[in-house]
Amino acid sequence: MSDSTAPAIAPPLPSGLNFKLSVMMFLQYAIWGAWLPLLWPFLENVRGLDSGQITNMFAVGAVGMIIAPFVAGQLADRHFSTERMLAISHMLGGVLVWQLATIETYSGFLIFSLLYSLIYSPTLALTNSLAFHHLPDRDRDFGRVRVWGTVGWIVVGIGIGQWLAARHSDALFEGMADAFRLSGILGVVMGLFCFLLPHTPPSKSGKKNASLEAMGEIRRQPLVMLFLLAVPISCIHQFYFVHTSRFLITIQEQGAGQGMTDAIDWVFGVGGGGLMTVGQMAEIGVLALIPLVAKKVSRKSLLAVGIAAYGVRMLLFAYGPDWGALGLPAVILGLAMHGLCFGCFIFVAFMVVDEETSTDVRASAQSLFNLVIIGIGVLVGSKIAGYVASWAKDAQGKTDFTRLFGIPMYAALGCLVVLLLFYPGGRRSRTAA
Repeated sequence: MSDSTAPAIAPPLPSGLNFKLSVMMFLQYAIWGAWLPLLWPFLENVRGLDSGQITNMFAVGAVGMIIAPFVAGQLADRHFSTERMLAISHMLGGVLVWQLATIETYSGFLIFSLLYSLIYSPTLALTNSLAFHHLPDRDRDFGRVRVWGTVGWIVVGIGIGQWLAARHSDALFEGMADAFRLSGILGVVMGLFCFLLPHTPPSKSGKKNASLEAMGEIRRQPLVMLFLLAVPISCIHQFYFVHTSRFLITIQEQGAGQGMTDAIDWVFGVGGGGLMTVGQMAEIGVLALIPLVAKKVSRKSLLAVGIAAYGVRMLLFAYGPDWGALGLPAVILGLAMHGLCFGCFIFVAFMVVDEETSTDVRASAQSLFNLVIIGIGVLVGSKIAGYVASWAKDAQGKTDFTRLFGIPMYAALGCLVVLLLFYPGGRRSRTAA
């Protein structure tokens, strides 16, 4: 006689659906990864912008995520199918990001960056929402699909690094304009591909504003604490993307053994963006392990590991370069910490948001979390990163990276203490219907 209380086993993920969702994630993050790591050195060395103007470019990119939950989430949850929203957004975004390769004025670049943010940013939450809608088992299947977004970031990061080494070795920074062109091509390809994604219709269960309903649901634990922690963690995360590529260029120029530097250039290319993909490679390993531990380890423990990794990464960046021959290996280990940072905090946080909200507002809830993690956090973090960068310069205008990365290191420690004290324990507080 069978045990009627045994949990039902979800059906396997169909191979066709797995392929479509994996390609969707690959293109979604390849579009972004093509240019984001190179934005600061490109604007500083090619467009001649100062640190304040550059951080404005990073900050304006967050505006789209602040608006997204109240526009894209509402449209996808209530009015239009998600796959069509993605298709139109990506084709328009591809046209816009292509223009950034040639725009020379500060005001022009700022305006087009804002427009692109409004178009592209909502798609980050919508791809998550579409995947969650169709996956038979969230814990088991989302990792194997989302990991292809990481692969996409790695492929374009190394590809751009090798392209710069082969075609722009004499004009490294000027060649970074090609990253925007590649992103534009990938955006159009993604837009066309989205018409092949499984149909994801809007909810017909209600007429209320989906974003307002989602905001009502996140007022309870554990979501309220998760959202509060996401703001400073996003600021710390932004330090990584704003400053790491130029930090790596500086470290490699200083040298930790010419042979090792040459080997890194041969594998990852030049410009810093390729070497940063070490973090995404580590991310693949972490995401592969998440399905194995998600059913056994509490969400709180996983989130704590992610926050601790943020602090360790900044510690290695701040002090590693002073460790002589171990300096460059320490920095590379710091890059690898990105796997734990993303996998154990951001990735797990998206799982918590999905399982703690009801089905008809999940797209809006995902957008609201994106508002925090790459909206408010990026906006605030970009400005803080700019202020700290100015504060960390010495009298000769040279950046003291110990001071620069020390600030987010201590901030991560503070976030870890808050999590351990105030985030509710246990695997989850509620499983939404």
